[in-house]
Amino acid sequence: MKLYYAPYTCSLSPHIVLRELGLPFELVKVDNKTKQTADGRDFRTVNPKGYVAALELDDGQVLTEGPAIVQYLADLKPEGGLAPAAGSWERVRLQEWLNFVTSEIHAGSAPLFNAALPEDAKAFFREKLFKRFDFLQDTLTRQDYLTGAAFSVVDAYLFTVLGWCKFFAIDLGRWPALPAYVKRVGSRPAVQAALRAEAVQ
Repeated sequence: MKLYYAPYTCSLSPHIVLRELGLPFELVKVDNKTKQTADGRDFRTVNPKGYVAALELDDGQVLTEGPAIVQYLADLKPEGGLAPAAGSWERVRLQEWLNFVTSEIHAGSAPLFNAALPEDAKAFFREKLFKRFDFLQDTLTRQDYLTGAAFSVVDAYLFTVLGWCKFFAIDLGRWPALPAYVKRVGSRPAVQAALRAEAVQ
């Protein structure tokens, strides 16, 4: 398998999951601006959407969209315990969390990357994001991980997008459970290995 990634993007999430599961894979770096891969190809020939992550399977098929990729990987090695069995109520709850992180945290953060966005617009998006952080604070005060006591694929995703707060000068200390969570997830050997491989600290 090949994982197409770019540093400081959501592709860190499936990268972490691959390492957590101990699956064999090759990393292929993508330049987000030029859309060129490290070996000189046009990334859009791999993923016409033009953004990471993309997972190229050994048979040549390509899977895109982080939440789909991480669930596929977890199902390749169910004994890894990173996702409940497909079709179970617990799996539906995991998907609920994946959708929340996608639509409310990931998409909610995206406008803040736009340096040209007026300050009043940035303030609007920050306040909306902060309401979601309030919800996460309540959840993570009661349990170590989003789905309960055990790390799952959605924690790799939330860890990744919370890491972007440093680019927006958002101090997570306002929600004490969040920096504790980031530290907890960030101390995992697979997470450390993924960060080192991407040269992201």
